[in-house]
Amino acid sequence: MATASSVFSEDQPQCCICLDVFTDPVTIPCGHNFCKNCIIKHWTVNVQCQCPLCNKLFDRRPELHVNTFISEIAAQFRQLGFKEITSCSKQQQAKPGEVHCDVCTEIKLKALKSCFECEASYCETHLEPHRRIAGLRKHKLIDPVQNLEGRMCKKHQKPLELFCKTDQICVCQFCTESNHKRHHIVSLNDEYEGGKARLGQTEVQIQQMIQERQLKIRELQHSLVLSKEDGDREVEDSVQVFLNVMQSVEETLAQLIDRIEKKQVTTEKQAKSFIKELQTEIFVLTSRGSELKQLSHTEDHLQFLQTFPSLNSVPPTKDWSEVQLYSSYEGIVRRALAQLEEMLTKTVKKQLVAELQRVQLYAVVVTLNPDTAYPKLILSDDGKQVTHGDLKQNLPDKPERFNSCSGVLANQSFASGRFYYEVQVNEKTGWTLGVARESINRKGEIMVCPRNGYWTVWLRNGNVYHANTSPPVCLSLRSKPKRVGVFLDYEEGLVSFYHVDAAELIYSFTDCKFTEKLYPYFSPCLNDGGKNSAPLIISPVNNDIPVICLMSRFKKSLK
Repeated sequence: MATASSVFSEDQPQCCICLDVFTDPVTIPCGHNFCKNCIIKHWTVNVQCQCPLCNKLFDRRPELHVNTFISEIAAQFRQLGFKEITSCSKQQQAKPGEVHCDVCTEIKLKALKSCFECEASYCETHLEPHRRIAGLRKHKLIDPVQNLEGRMCKKHQKPLELFCKTDQICVCQFCTESNHKRHHIVSLNDEYEGGKARLGQTEVQIQQMIQERQLKIRELQHSLVLSKEDGDREVEDSVQVFLNVMQSVEETLAQLIDRIEKKQVTTEKQAKSFIKELQTEIFVLTSRGSELKQLSHTEDHLQFLQTFPSLNSVPPTKDWSEVQLYSSYEGIVRRALAQLEEMLTKTVKKQLVAELQRVQLYAVVVTLNPDTAYPKLILSDDGKQVTHGDLKQNLPDKPERFNSCSGVLANQSFASGRFYYEVQVNEKTGWTLGVARESINRKGEIMVCPRNGYWTVWLRNGNVYHANTSPPVCLSLRSKPKRVGVFLDYEEGLVSFYHVDAAELIYSFTDCKFTEKLYPYFSPCLNDGGKNSAPLIISPVNNDIPVICLMSRFKKSLK
C-alpha cells in the first residue's frame, strides 16, 4: 500500500490551492475541483472569478457543486495517511510566538512566507502555488509576520512600504501619488535607521536623567544628615544655655526643644517625600529606557516606526535643579528668650552674636543694576554705591526702571537658599533696604510693604526707624547702625535685618510666602539739601568667627 508521503508525490486527491487533501471538495463549470473555502477565498482576494488552473474567466461567480466522489476518496485517503502526516507535521509545527500557516487545518505549521495580496501566511507546502501559478507568482512575499492587515494601506489595500516624513506616517506607493504628493517620502528602511539613531540618543538622555536623579537622592540624603547634625547641635546648645538660667525658665526650654524637634521631623518628611518622588521618576524613566532598548533591538521596520513616536520622548518629570533640602534654626533660641528679655539680656546678646556669625557664612556678592535705577540716582562704576543726585538724568524709561520711587535693584536674584549681604549706611539720615519680588510695580508712587512685594526697613529724619509692614512697626534701636546686614532664607520665609556693629537684630519678617525671584532693594532717599548726600555702600562682609571654627564647620559639611 502506498504511504501518505507517496500519495502526496503522485497526482492524488489534493487541492491545487492549499496542496492538502480536499476538504468539502466542489466543482466549478470548467470541471476543476477545489476545497470550497480555498476557491471562495481565492476569488475574494483576486476579485475576478477565474479558475486557478486553466485561467478561464467567468462573467459572474459560478455556482459551486459538491463533488461527492472526490469527497469519499479524500476521506479514505485521510484514513490511510493521517498518522504519517501528523508525524511529519510535528517536525515543523509552529511554536508559541511564531507565525503559523493560515491554510493548515489539523496542525498549524510554521509559516515560511507571508503574502501581502492574499493577507495570509503559508508554510512551505502551501506556499507552492505562489511559486507555480503565474498569477500568484506576482504577489509580494515577505518574511512571515503577524497582523498583515495592519501592514496594508486601508485606502489602497497596498503594502505600507514608504514613510512620509512630512506627515510622519507610513504610506503605500499609491499614497505618494495622491494625498502625499510632493511630500518628503523615504523608504521604511531609511526612516528605520534614522529613528534607531535618534532612539539611541533618547536612551542616553534617559540614562543621564536617571543618574542625575540618583545623584540628587544622595545629595538630599547628605543634606538630611547635615540638617540632623545642625538640629542636634542646636538642641545641645539650647540645653546648655537654659541650664544656666533659673529654674523658672525650664518650661520655655522644653517648648524650644519641642519646636526644634518638630522642625527636624518636618525636614525628614520633606526629604523622604523628595526621595520618594525621585525614586518614582527613576522607575518611570527606567521603564521607558527598557521599552526603548527593547524597541531598538526590533528588526521589524513597521512595528518600530508605528511604536517609535509614542516612545521617543522623555516622560514628564519634575525639574529638580532648584530643589534643595533646607532646615533653618536661626533665631529660634532668640525668640524663645525674648519672653524673658529683662532677665536674659546677656543670654540673648550672646545668641545674637552667634546668629549673626552664622548668617554671615551665607554672604554673597551683590551689585546694583543701572537699568532699574531711578533717573536721579547716581551709581558707581563698580555697582557698589548709590546716592541721590537731585538732577534727573536722560535715561530710557525701560519697563524695569523705577520712574518715581527713588529705588534701585541688584543684578542678583534669589529663588532658593540662604543669602546675606551688608550695606554701609554711616552718616545718612534716610535710607530704605530690603528685598523685593521680581513682579513689583516700578512706576508711579509705591508703598514698600509685603502686600506690594517689598520686605524692607527704613530710616527717616536721622533717628526714626520703621519696619515697613502694614501698618508700619516703629523700631527702637539702642544705637545708630553704621552697617546693616540683610539675611534671606527663602524656604523658611525669613528676612532679617541686623545692626552689624552692635550684633543686634533690627527686625525680622517671618512666615513669608515667597513664590518668585527676590532682588535686593536699595533706596538712598532724597539728598535733602546735602544732609543725606552720603552714599549707600555695599560693603564686604567681615566675619569675626575664629579660623578654627570655620575649618571645623567646613570639614563637617564635606563629610
